[in-house]
Amino acid sequence: MDPHGGHGTPHEPTPTIWPVGFAIGIVCIFVGLILSPIVAGVGALLAVIFGFLWIRDVTSHLGAPAQPEETPEPAPAAPPIPAHKGGPAMPEPGEGEIVRYPRSKFLEAATLGLGGLIGVVVTAPVLGFTVLPPFTDQGHPKVDAGAIEDFPENDFVIVTFLLQPEQGEVSRRTAYIRNNGLLDDAPSFTILSNRCVHLGCPVQVNGLPLDEQSKTERNEGQIVTQIPTAAAAGFGCPCHGGQYDKEGNRTAGPPVRALDRYEFEINNGRLLLGETYSVSEVDGAGAEAQIHAYPLAGPGQHVDGPEALLYPVMPPR
Repeated sequence: MDPHGGHGTPHEPTPTIWPVGFAIGIVCIFVGLILSPIVAGVGALLAVIFGFLWIRDVTSHLGAPAQPEETPEPAPAAPPIPAHKGGPAMPEPGEGEIVRYPRSKFLEAATLGLGGLIGVVVTAPVLGFTVLPPFTDQGHPKVDAGAIEDFPENDFVIVTFLLQPEQGEVSRRTAYIRNNGLLDDAPSFTILSNRCVHLGCPVQVNGLPLDEQSKTERNEGQIVTQIPTAAAAGFGCPCHGGQYDKEGNRTAGPPVRALDRYEFEINNGRLLLGETYSVSEVDGAGAEAQIHAYPLAGPGQHVDGPEALLYPVMPPR
């Protein structure tokens, strides 16, 4: 039974699943920023589609004219009141249809619009500062490791340096550098990172560091220390027993790949260290080694084979 006596109010739009789909799309975008750009793209597509459908449903009534309200049947006319006894006559209403815009609908649209604007203003800067920096190539300046003459052929030299001197000791890094001699009349070097590719612990040289022969110099703001080694037989991780040979290949323990390496270049007889990259394995040795190189990956991550598909895309360093 109609509680309004047969004159019911217009029905509100029925609930839809569009807000749920829009929320799922936003979640996929945030998850995709961590896992994969493909997931983020799918989330953006879902958010656009469901957001459009949601806005369309919310605003569908705005362009439709309001239905005129039904008026009850007029009561039987009473005898007219004489003019000299009644009040002043009321003006007759003008002709034409009166279009009504319910206040509740206006408030609903205004609330959604202002809420969305405030959300964008508040969220955009936060996302910009928290999400974008890891995906921008921040990089670091090249490190002058010393003159070529400081690195005897076929012997490793332990080189420590500050990657970002203004950040202090927190940016200290260690590289194991071996001069392989000449390859096609160009100097060849093997430069290994000391970061264990199991969990990131510092790898140590399996040999005798000659600390008494160490040398420290300042090269363009960089404080670089060189420590020669004697009879280095490879490298080992003291934390979990990972072992590597002289080319950085894993020989025992839990590491999943070879040690990371540094890019390098020779400039005016000086050895400059660049960015690091990951290596699955190395075939051969010394200047003739064939390096299977990949973009830098985190410790414990496979860089080749089916296992590599199980890890998220690493942001540029």
